[in-house]
Amino acid sequence: MARTERPDVRKAASIAGKLDVFRDGFRTICQESGLPPTLDSLNLQNLALDLVSALRSFPDMRKLPSANSRKNILSDLLRLTAVISSDDFDFDNLMPLLRAVLNQEPEDVIWDRIYSTVIESTPPPKLLPFFNQTPYLHTTSSFVNSSGHRKHVDAVLKEELGPIYIGIPQFYESFFRNIDGLEAAGNAVFQELREGDTPLYCDGSGWQDWPKSTQEKEVLEWLNQKFNLLRNLAGEKRPSVAAQRKILTRPSQPLQGSSTKRKLDVAIVKDIDQQIEEGGPFDWSRVLVPGELKSSPDLDTASNTWRDLGRYAREVFSSQETRRFVLGFTLCGPIMRLWEFDRLGAIASSPFDVNKDGLQFVLAILGYFWMNDEQLGFDPSIMTSADGRRFIEISRNGRKERLVFDELVKMSSCVAGRATTCWKAHMEDGSNTPVVIKDSWQYPEREEEGKLLQEVTEKGIINVARYFYHETVCVNGEIDDVRENVRKGIDVTKASNYKPASNKQEEAKDTARLGRSKNRSRTGHKRSSSCAEVPLPPSKRTCSSSSNRKQDLTPQNRIHRRVCIRDYGKSICRATSRVALLNALQSCLEGYESLHAHTGILQGDISTGNLMINEDKKNGSWPAFLIDLDLAIKEQREQPSGARGKTGTRAFMAIGLLLGEKHCFHHDLESFFWVLFWICIHYDGPGKDVGPTDFDCWNYDDDQKLANSKKGVVDDEADFEQTAEKYFTSYYKVLVPWVNELRRVVFPGGTRRKKPDKGLYIQMKNVLEKAAEELKMLGI
Repeated sequence: MARTERPDVRKAASIAGKLDVFRDGFRTICQESGLPPTLDSLNLQNLALDLVSALRSFPDMRKLPSANSRKNILSDLLRLTAVISSDDFDFDNLMPLLRAVLNQEPEDVIWDRIYSTVIESTPPPKLLPFFNQTPYLHTTSSFVNSSGHRKHVDAVLKEELGPIYIGIPQFYESFFRNIDGLEAAGNAVFQELREGDTPLYCDGSGWQDWPKSTQEKEVLEWLNQKFNLLRNLAGEKRPSVAAQRKILTRPSQPLQGSSTKRKLDVAIVKDIDQQIEEGGPFDWSRVLVPGELKSSPDLDTASNTWRDLGRYAREVFSSQETRRFVLGFTLCGPIMRLWEFDRLGAIASSPFDVNKDGLQFVLAILGYFWMNDEQLGFDPSIMTSADGRRFIEISRNGRKERLVFDELVKMSSCVAGRATTCWKAHMEDGSNTPVVIKDSWQYPEREEEGKLLQEVTEKGIINVARYFYHETVCVNGEIDDVRENVRKGIDVTKASNYKPASNKQEEAKDTARLGRSKNRSRTGHKRSSSCAEVPLPPSKRTCSSSSNRKQDLTPQNRIHRRVCIRDYGKSICRATSRVALLNALQSCLEGYESLHAHTGILQGDISTGNLMINEDKKNGSWPAFLIDLDLAIKEQREQPSGARGKTGTRAFMAIGLLLGEKHCFHHDLESFFWVLFWICIHYDGPGKDVGPTDFDCWNYDDDQKLANSKKGVVDDEADFEQTAEKYFTSYYKVLVPWVNELRRVVFPGGTRRKKPDKGLYIQMKNVLEKAAEELKMLGI
């Protein structure tokens, strides 16, 4: 049994000397690496092992009692070493001890931290996840009916972005060198700034008007002046571009176009109608290059700074559906760094001091002003006609055709991930055939959705979206992927903070993370803060693993795929009646069964966004149907695809999958239940979203906690009925008995199914059919 009080250590010798050696070593490593002496700078696992090693060398550790009924505290430390080495450890528990040691707090405090750490470090026994399948990733695109609060988004965004690579060689050359005339204009402008009796820039001292205080207000004023000056000086060469590009500095005013009130420090924006000068509201859809400011140069390497900019990039992606990537910058004191965010995550240049390298600053700002849409990250394969209509060109059946966009129907809000975007479109040939265009970024290891849809359509599968066309998008004649096309072949292994992981380390991470993720929230700090709590470094992206296969440690990639289908509908959340909703669920269930029975394919992401209803009799689409085979898997495959991970909609994910079970069809059938349960809570009529509820946490909770929450909902009939009566909206409260009946079928005896049973199909369909018939008879 663990001790509840720390033993008396007054007779123990001082440990200050041993810890001085550890602290000195920490500072030396930071200095040699050119990094600030903060916990954010180094690998926490190595740092933790060094600290425990220093503590173990203290002789009195053999005399002091254990915190866990072992021989002594040395035994506890040996156990802690093993846990840290296997990566089966929550580093949040270790942070108070690390901070106490590095901040040279009193020895009593350090001893308290030592004992509390070794007590808390022993993890509960875990179920081993099923390794031979692609792991799930937690991304911000999986949020449904979410509040989008920053504290929740930050924790998931950290996992979504994965390892962030900084100090990338050739970053400037990759994204700025092809801007026509930039080098000549930049050098000419910079030379002009250095001339005259009162030059603005002097070699050795830098910008003469650089603010003495690097607080937000002063630096924003300086940036505003410099941006406008540079734009005007170079504007004669490109007057049309100069007139449209402006700097936005409204850090206290939220921008429009976001589901939550998001503010932005600084940005280069498109301002055709002079909204900035007039002081009118400004929208995220006009932000071209976001920027983040911090007062201290030390925060240049703090992951909070990086994720602050990452949040801005997410808003830009979410409001501009044709963005392939987003460029940005950070300015921490005088230290500037250039950034790029894409569907893999984020990379950044080496830092430079704007007062020591004024030319680099001038070139960067002019580059942002002069970049064309493609260089800023917009998709050139989506074109605009003279009359303002957007379209794409495809080659089908040996001839070119044009698909004209009608409206945006779906867009994922994320930075890294599949980033699925869908538009309703029509053929320009006069037939006006409705088509849905879907763009997404796929791991190259995964089977192409277009080929799967082609197979499904050829086999006559019912109630599944039918194939029309598919392609891999090309930009400038090259396949549009992240590593080679977007990032121009940049080698992230050359990053200053790149740390290759061994196969052993990666397999250990899989064991800890596959079954359940540990998401930690951190809050960013603005310039007004005098100090910042150092967060954990970005977590590694989950990787797939198997016991008989060597881990693939090559840098990951995503490829831009495009699929067109000839079925159009709306989410079942927008069904015009309860009966229509129940009938649509039954039809989608039949579609899933047909897909499974005739192709052996498991759809893999049953959600409100992937179950569609068509109530327009003039529309030749299925009355209700499944879409999205991005995450589909072959039931009888011998091994996983090799993709680094896959995302799913967590609110609807089966309990067994959250606990690491092998994906089976009964997991997807369970998701149908969670979809109906969710709709009854979050909609008070056709498409009437009531906003965030007490179930909002299902978007953010880690796997184990979410699994426990779902178990608690379904395990007791009386409790379930009480929950449904409390949370179902007035519109859907009439469905309480039928949702409960479906619960009995999906969770016999209140427990999750651990074995597949194809009889579950007919049982679920019968419940839905009877419910629809009764409501129809009652005229509801």
